[in-house]
Amino acid sequence: MKPQSIKTFDFLYLGSLVLGVINFVVTRNETMAMLEADPATAQLGSGFLYGAFAFGMGISLLLWFLISNVKSKVAMWIMIVLFVIGVLMTPASLAGMSMLGTVFVIAVTVMQAASIFYLFRPDAKAYLSNDPVDHDTFK
Repeated sequence: MKPQSIKTFDFLYLGSLVLGVINFVVTRNETMAMLEADPATAQLGSGFLYGAFAFGMGISLLLWFLISNVKSKVAMWIMIVLFVIGVLMTPASLAGMSMLGTVFVIAVTVMQAASIFYLFRPDAKAYLSNDPVDHDTFK
């Protein structure tokens, strides 16, 4: 049975992914125009945009599954590292974005930060600990 902190993590993280999908749908024309304006990426086309988005969503869902259901601490730390990289890249990506896109990006970032917070609560830590060694044996 999942503890409440993991259930809250699920809700916040999956909710951030839903907001990410909505953001992609709302801003895809704007994003495509930005890709086409850059000579280095103009040749890529819309297939690249959809493929990159699908790949990113796939990775995010895989990490969520591994954390929430497989109890993988490695996946948790990979997700945290990717989140930090995303936060560091956010100011540059917000520069050419519309107000609506900016609101979505900030909302997604806040929801993901909150979901990570719940992974460090005591009940989540206990749930994620897959330590099969009985430490009392060696006392």
